[in-house]
Amino acid sequence: MVPRTVSFTSALKRCCVASVFTALTASSSFAQAPATTPPATVPPSEATAPAEAALPTLAFEKYKLDNGLEVIIHEDHRQPQVTVDVWYHVGAFQEEQGRTGFAHLFEHLMFQGSAHVPGDGHFRYLEEAGSAILNGTTNYDRTNYFESVPRHEVELALWLEADRMGWLMESMTQEKLDEQRGVVKNERRQSTEGQPYGLAQEKFWQAVVPAHHPYHGLVIGSQADLDAASLDDVRRFFDRYYAPSNATLAIAGDITTADAKKLVDKYFRSLPTWPKPELPQIAAPTIAGKVRIDHDETVGVLPYVELLWLVPARGQADEIDLEVLAYVLGDGISSKLQEALMVQNEQAQSVNVELETMANFSAFRIAAVVRPGVDPEEVINTIQAQLDYLKEIPIQPEEVARARRRLETEQIFSLETGFVRAEVLQEHNHFEGDPGAFTTRLQKLRAVTDTSVMAAMEKHLVKERRAVLVAAPQPAAAPPAAAAVSAQEKK
Repeated sequence: MVPRTVSFTSALKRCCVASVFTALTASSSFAQAPATTPPATVPPSEATAPAEAALPTLAFEKYKLDNGLEVIIHEDHRQPQVTVDVWYHVGAFQEEQGRTGFAHLFEHLMFQGSAHVPGDGHFRYLEEAGSAILNGTTNYDRTNYFESVPRHEVELALWLEADRMGWLMESMTQEKLDEQRGVVKNERRQSTEGQPYGLAQEKFWQAVVPAHHPYHGLVIGSQADLDAASLDDVRRFFDRYYAPSNATLAIAGDITTADAKKLVDKYFRSLPTWPKPELPQIAAPTIAGKVRIDHDETVGVLPYVELLWLVPARGQADEIDLEVLAYVLGDGISSKLQEALMVQNEQAQSVNVELETMANFSAFRIAAVVRPGVDPEEVINTIQAQLDYLKEIPIQPEEVARARRRLETEQIFSLETGFVRAEVLQEHNHFEGDPGAFTTRLQKLRAVTDTSVMAAMEKHLVKERRAVLVAAPQPAAAPPAAAAVSAQEKK
């Protein structure tokens, strides 16, 4: 199931950060720290500069039931809606070898009915109740299920989530497993096998991440592993990971904390206590020596190149500096790599730079779709030349400041929806153990400097520790000589 993402219009992206904060902190759902007065010793040129706006915070209450279920409640009375968002702390990282894609397969099974809900009931009941957002997603570190409903339908959403948390297996059958296995296999065909560069990226990732590491298999899994999943596997997976002790329930929206607690008690407190599974202790992999994949691309029309480095995990040192670096290198046509590859040298159709953060390690990627007639090696050389050039002419303070503002603005604008607020609280609770770490991360973002970004780049984006992918279609074969003669004779 495809995760929903938050999009921003170009007009919103151009707004100044101060105006964003003004609009958001006016909401009663945010608490704002008192403004500080600059000391009298500040030089006039700095004293007249606008001060950075105080950072907003998300107000919440977090507590735990006796059965281990974590609960996060956030009141937001701007709209008559409530989001119910359940995170199970299980993803591809917990999968066994030979069972890749199982966490994602299980996500699909969670929508196939439970003891008191018919097969299509979960979707049907919520859609009839006016649910605007309804889905589930899986990644390497967690699986989530969410729905936003009118405030008078929040009890329905909580009942549905509690019922499948406690009684999913009572209605599970081989027929349901086979049906959803087919759905997921078809999803893999569309998202990986039939997608331009999809198989190349899978081959590349598996060359970088060793086979013993649980991130080795894609979240979507392999066709063979999906075929191997059995009904007994499903039951064991549910018993181990889909317990209150391994889940966090967030309720965000137009509901009082007292009313939310009553409903949580009504539907979740009676669920049995279950042992909390231990997180696998696995060292993060490293890239040592040359790693290069050359793939004969049969789906994509143009060549594709990607450079990848394994970098620190979510929450570790340099993570936020690398996130800012990704923006400096690849965000917008004036960014360093887009300007070099798309404007100056006209070597690439598109350029993308991203930091993919995960719990065990993160991946820093620089990818480009190569223009017709351009040698992919030229693109690789231009990317590396730009990185080397920065060692001579470092990133400037104004470039870092622009990237910081851009990141900060996007993160704060996203909080306009109740669903994203629930997800933000869940995300920080999952990774940092504190739903309120949203503000802390913004404070760390503001502390990033050109010096810290350059230090992170020189430490982690080392040429000898990079992996390279080139996915290029083979040139069409010339027609056989006999066929050419035959064609000539017909003229």
